[in-house]
Amino acid sequence: MRLVDRYDALIVDLDGVVYRGDPAVPHAVEELSTAGLPVQFATNNASRPPSEVGDHLRRLGLAVDDTSVATSSQAAAWVLTRHVAVGARVLAIGGPGVSDALREQGFVPVTSAADQPAAVVQGYGPAVTADDLAQAAYAVQGGALWLATNTDHTLPTAAGFAPGNGALVLAVGAAVGRGPELVAGKPDEPLYLLCAERLGVDPSRILAIGDRLETDIEGATAAGMDSLLVLTGVHGVRDALTARRAARPTWIAADLRALSADERDLEPAAKALREEWAVRDDAPAGADISRAMPPVLASLSD
Repeated sequence: MRLVDRYDALIVDLDGVVYRGDPAVPHAVEELSTAGLPVQFATNNASRPPSEVGDHLRRLGLAVDDTSVATSSQAAAWVLTRHVAVGARVLAIGGPGVSDALREQGFVPVTSAADQPAAVVQGYGPAVTADDLAQAAYAVQGGALWLATNTDHTLPTAAGFAPGNGALVLAVGAAVGRGPELVAGKPDEPLYLLCAERLGVDPSRILAIGDRLETDIEGATAAGMDSLLVLTGVHGVRDALTARRAARPTWIAADLRALSADERDLEPAAKALREEWAVRDDAPAGADISRAMPPVLASLSD
């Protein structure tokens, strides 16, 4: 049985899984096109609206519409409907994706604390200014609910790592003396639960796929989903071996060809990971647990 045959739907991270910057990750388009399951593409990137992400995916050859893309901005607006009356003013910090998502849910985006917003939704945007952060701080100090789209401290770019939304959230937190009440993006569960609602599938029947342990995989665990770590992006086999409990994947594979692989071919690597985790979990505090990597895992790190 193929791995995908165990599940009813997929939630797939983008950068490092489907594409790297602009070009597609090898095998990603082919595998996702033939998986035969409904897919939601989930991204912590709050700056781009789903239409831009959809255009990117279509350029790569994937037959998707914009509703197949879920952003942390959309998750933030979705969560906000449970805490603030629809129609309320909300201070929108970040790129156009933040304001667009708020309007979709019936909120009124504003740009100043003087507008007395009921909430602040803070996301990343390349044009975010010091005054934007100040307005967020003023609104929070005035009693507005503070919701971050995500708390990723860094943002990968062609030139290196730039400060991400998490760094900007810390700046506001330094002014107000605390962090946000709510976080929508991975590793918190709202983004994945929004995707599950759209798919109409119970989280236990969804496979979440990602390349980062502390966001994609930990978010899947928080949402009650199985997960697949693909080694085409940030984290490798050694990272998986030392992952904390909440960030341990159900499956591990070199790339998305795992979707069409026989699950019996994937089980040896998954079993080896579980056995290594058990050794680490049972070891006394401070014990030397350095061990030779099992061959089935070493073959993935070549």
